[in-house]
Amino acid sequence: MLLHINSFLGQQKKKVVTPWHSLNVQSRLLCAFITVFAISLTPNGQWKSWGIYGVGVLFVILISRVSWLSLLSRVVIEFAFVGVVLLGTLFRPEGDVIWSWGILQITTTGVMVLGSVTTKVILSLLMLNTLILTTDIPDLFKGLLALKMPPLLVAIMASMYRYIDILNREFTAMKRAAISRNLMSDGKMVRHVIGNSIGSLFIRSYERGELIYKAMLSRGYQGIPINSEEVSYKNKDILALVITIVVVCLGQIIYF
Repeated sequence: MLLHINSFLGQQKKKVVTPWHSLNVQSRLLCAFITVFAISLTPNGQWKSWGIYGVGVLFVILISRVSWLSLLSRVVIEFAFVGVVLLGTLFRPEGDVIWSWGILQITTTGVMVLGSVTTKVILSLLMLNTLILTTDIPDLFKGLLALKMPPLLVAIMASMYRYIDILNREFTAMKRAAISRNLMSDGKMVRHVIGNSIGSLFIRSYERGELIYKAMLSRGYQGIPINSEEVSYKNKDILALVITIVVVCLGQIIYF
């Protein structure tokens, strides 16, 4: 969990000028969302369609000049959480049995479903993480508001992002205190310390959240963000959206 937080917080500080970065935030969001929805809604077993989507995702990664190390580190950490759920798709009663042990059996349908869902997850994670690595988080929230995303939902996501850094610093401080007291040398003691730290972190985060919320209210916070910026699309933004739609339609045509 801590590794995922550190990976999430690690933003690219260097400003890069690429065709992808030159698009406005709304266009990047729409391109990413259209691609992810097309990938997710494609039925299982449509490998040619996912191949076309994969080429499109790879093209975005290459023109955005994203660091492959940063991108793959995020995808691996996030996929570790999803992979546990994906294993459940392997054991299905439909299809020919490939392997069985007691009540567990692996069938051809299970392998096909597992491969299909895994492909969907990897392509979606690559696209979304490319979007996050190439766009500042505050700009993402502004873009969501400009696309008429419910303001309350955007406010919740913004609060979660701000509190992640607080939780990370609190956990790092507790870990440093445990190491200084030589409590992390034994394996059993490490599990005991981490368990207590998680409980203490929950209480601290609740108390800190109350203090921050009161401070925000005293400064005029009303709970709903207001976006006064107008959405403007240039020729390159329209071109990017058209190319995205063409790629999606091409993948769907191959499916049909």
